[in-house]
Amino acid sequence: MKHYFLIPILLVTLLLSCSKEDSAEANQELTGVTANQQPTGTSSNHLLSDAVFNSMVVELVYVEGFKPTQTAINNFVNFLEERTYKPNGITVVTRSIVSPGMSPYTTQDIIDIENANRTKYNTEDQIAVWAFFADGQSANNTANGVVLGTAYRNTSFVIYEETLHSYSDSAFEANRDVLETTVITHEFGHILGLTNLGAAMQTNHEDADHPKHCNNEDCLMYRSAETGSGMENLIGVSTAPQLDSQCIADLQANGGK
Repeated sequence: MKHYFLIPILLVTLLLSCSKEDSAEANQELTGVTANQQPTGTSSNHLLSDAVFNSMVVELVYVEGFKPTQTAINNFVNFLEERTYKPNGITVVTRSIVSPGMSPYTTQDIIDIENANRTKYNTEDQIAVWAFFADGQSANNTANGVVLGTAYRNTSFVIYEETLHSYSDSAFEANRDVLETTVITHEFGHILGLTNLGAAMQTNHEDADHPKHCNNEDCLMYRSAETGSGMENLIGVSTAPQLDSQCIADLQANGGK
């Protein structure tokens, strides 16, 4: 009888060993510097769910004099808590740096600044996000519009804070808290996989003329939140646009709330 029990025990041992090795290898691919340098949207499920990472840290770095308002930061955290499962919490770590002196900034400039200053990367159970608030304009601005923010990696985005200031400096312009909240949460929406950028669409709601944006003009993921067009719609309002039901359905289907 001993011989009959020996084979299944060995099989179970081998299977457990392989499972642990596969799991360790998979976790290794999700941690460290390279894991945070992937295309935008590829970490959608890892940010939304607690299947791998049960907490999140946001490294919020700004050029001196261009820190976002505390209200905007609080609204950003509320947005994350409403849409992601992170039972061990979401932490925001803020600090300033001196001006890199590169304005207008190209995307490669922004990447170089991140590479030189980022300190938080994914660990075994915590996913890390980099948010940079720049003291200059985007090099992609045109005569027809400006870039307010860009999500350029799977856990990285930039907000062109100087440009936001120019649109919210007077009583006749958008409220600073509302504008910052709108642009920050819009860019993070891209990082979460919206629209059709890692979180599969449950219904077809991508703007055919402006890919990776929602076609609902009232949705946070409509293109105007990123480009500054339609800025007049934020004048006199006290809250930022919200995700519509279609975008929320996409996030829920990929592990979010």
